[in-house]
Amino acid sequence: MFGIGFPELIIILVIVLVMFGANKLPEIGAGMGKAIKNFKKATSEPDEIDVTPGKPKNDDTDKH
Repeated sequence: MFGIGFPELIIILVIVLVMFGANKLPEIGAGMGKAIKNFKKATSEPDEIDVTPGKPKNDDTDKH
């Protein structure tokens, strides 16, 4: 699709290594892994917030 093969991936990894350094790569990888994990979790869980419009509950109006 994009024409990215093995040589292109190696070039991209070398550029990332030069930009961020060897010490930051594990942190970047862990952050990306957590982001993907949270995205998958968010797409598979049902919605927790019910935003169905309804009649507001206000008990103060009945006391007068």
